[in-house]
Amino acid sequence: MSSQLDALRNHTTVVADTGDFEAMKALRPTDATTNPSLILKAVQQDAYRPLLEKTAREYRGAPTAELMDRLLVAFGRAILDIVPGRVSTEVDARLSFDTRATIERARSLIALYEAAGVPRERVLIKIASTWEGIQAARALQSEGVRCNLTLLFSLPQAVACADARVQLISPFVGRIYDWHKKSAGAAWVEADNAGARDPGVLSVTRIYQYYKHFGIPTEIMGASFRNVGQILALSGCDLLTISPELLTKLAGTEGDAPAQLRADDVPADLARIGADEVTFRTLLNEDAMASEKLSEGIRLFVADAVKLDALIEAQRA
Repeated sequence: MSSQLDALRNHTTVVADTGDFEAMKALRPTDATTNPSLILKAVQQDAYRPLLEKTAREYRGAPTAELMDRLLVAFGRAILDIVPGRVSTEVDARLSFDTRATIERARSLIALYEAAGVPRERVLIKIASTWEGIQAARALQSEGVRCNLTLLFSLPQAVACADARVQLISPFVGRIYDWHKKSAGAAWVEADNAGARDPGVLSVTRIYQYYKHFGIPTEIMGASFRNVGQILALSGCDLLTISPELLTKLAGTEGDAPAQLRADDVPADLARIGADEVTFRTLLNEDAMASEKLSEGIRLFVADAVKLDALIEAQRA
């Protein structure tokens, strides 16, 4: 019998959520995603510190922001030597509320990739799913820069992304689960909130159904998983980006992973949601979980970006 990972590949494109090259080689994902936290973790390991040292040495006189982008692209290029598909590279989270600066930073990243001989079709620019980030993605997509909208916790965010014609969205599963579990406190019953009833799984399922019902071509990539059950409950989603730890568990477990999400099995009575700014901000504000997790996610990524800046600066000393 094949592993659950091999079975999952029959229904879903498997993506590695890591900056660890060796894990990618072993687990053979189609695509890979990175973020500031993953890169920060990687460059503190002996195996990957030379990438940081080499970047800082070769571009010693460059501004810190440029060195950050060059480091991200160095990781991305190495990843693309391993995976056959695409790599996601994130715009600095400190720009999450600045449309113009996000556009300029994304253009810089794409220019660095293309200067290194990497076609833009193999790169997804990750941007936080704020209103400003979504509008930046709208402009970038019109220029042929493909975007991955991350830190997505709600259907209104997904609808606005679809209206902007972004390439891909990354709705977070585990962080939604975390919020609901913490909110419920002692009243939380794990068995009642597992599998298809997991609040994070339910959120991605709603987005999937909405997109398929209205024929929206934007790709859906479930992200931020806490356990294998969440992954198996979303088999059939366009893509799933999974940590090496959970990929290894799937690879080491015999069994099937039947499709739970199917484009031909969605409700027929779904109503359209507005994609204008007022509707977006109103609905996001009314969703305490989505509002809190979006803000928290940006803060966490900013904190790790600051730490990465410090490591880069230390290399100049």
